[in-house]
Amino acid sequence: MDKYLIVGLGNVGYEYDLTRHNTGFMVLDAFAKASNIVFADRRYGFVAETSLKGRKVFLLKPSTFMNLSGNAVRYWLNKENIDNSRLLVVSDDVALPLGQFRLKASGSNGGHNGLGHIQQLIGQDYARLRMGIGNDYPPGGQVNWVLGRYCDEELQQLQPAVDVAVDIIRSFVLSGIDFTMNQYNKLGKTCKKPE
Repeated sequence: MDKYLIVGLGNVGYEYDLTRHNTGFMVLDAFAKASNIVFADRRYGFVAETSLKGRKVFLLKPSTFMNLSGNAVRYWLNKENIDNSRLLVVSDDVALPLGQFRLKASGSNGGHNGLGHIQQLIGQDYARLRMGIGNDYPPGGQVNWVLGRYCDEELQQLQPAVDVAVDIIRSFVLSGIDFTMNQYNKLGKTCKKPE
């Protein structure tokens, strides 16, 4: 059976709930809710499992904290014998406005510590879905910004992108990265679900 690993990046703990840096967790929570599955506390992270048309899907929210996310990703890829081509990592991105997203087949870490650590351990040849969180902060204010909580208005602005991200995960598993990029990246700037 084909297996896929979908990773949402974030930090564990109540104090990080609904922070911008936890947008990856939020996407996986939405996918799990839509799939009626729950996360269990496992090695290196919280894991949920489901299957889509005969393909096994593992959802992983690393419990290693952001800067050591690669430990969890590498462990679960090896444990389940999943190829990097079947890995999708969902992260926040200050380079994109809030509510926009961009799906890429590979690339640099863009200064994101979680992606940076994954890259150190497994290389940069894996798909990533970058969720825009905006960058409305003063010079030197990035850490406070990414660790700051979304306000209600921002959550409303983010929600359509989270909904589309759930569809993107499904499409990635069923149709592959190239088809999914063609289908969804054009929506990334407007973020409306395809008809």
